[in-house]
Amino acid sequence: MTDPSSALNSLHILGFEVGPLQENTYLAGLGGEAVLVDPGFVNKPEFDQFAAEMEQNDWTLKAVLLTHAHVDHVAGLPYVLDVWPDMDVFLSDRNRGVWQTLPVQSELFGVPMRPLHVNPKPFPSDGRMQVGDLKMDVLHTPGHSPDHCAFWFREYDVLISGDVLFKESIGRTDIYGGDAQQLARSIRDVVYALPDNVRVLPGHGPETTIGWEKSHNPFVRDTH
Repeated sequence: MTDPSSALNSLHILGFEVGPLQENTYLAGLGGEAVLVDPGFVNKPEFDQFAAEMEQNDWTLKAVLLTHAHVDHVAGLPYVLDVWPDMDVFLSDRNRGVWQTLPVQSELFGVPMRPLHVNPKPFPSDGRMQVGDLKMDVLHTPGHSPDHCAFWFREYDVLISGDVLFKESIGRTDIYGGDAQQLARSIRDVVYALPDNVRVLPGHGPETTIGWEKSHNPFVRDTH
């Protein structure tokens, strides 16, 4: 588990590397309330580690946010709903085809996942979202997956990027709904439009910054 939150004022973000694909699950807390981003837990011990952090920080879970519906980012949702059965779960409604293929994904990628019986709520149409005191911009960033979004906490210069952008790498586009040209547009037109000092917390691997990726990412350079 990593904690990249020391310089984030009153916003605290805990990262959990979980599952066979080493997916980064994030817990963002502010003022006693928290949101869970991309629960990728594949077993009870992984979930229990997250639950212990919730209890230690005395946070109340208010919502689950999904950057996209690939199984390594969703596999832990049944564990969450066991404890919080009425929890609000949010996912882009621009394309729910990926969500509908979760059982197939589980088998294909070897990521165990129990059946789900929930219909996620769509993100606000204007891209602005508030959960308790926590405000974020929901940025539509398709290419890796047609339903992909990233979450920009603009007050804290933090982007949870999902699988659109990694440190010196980008999301794969060779699976269902992937589009390499669309991914490059999402990165150049949406992600790289953010300030250079924004910290990027990706769905896999170490954190980076917008400025570093503009200059050093070998797959998509800044062309503005």
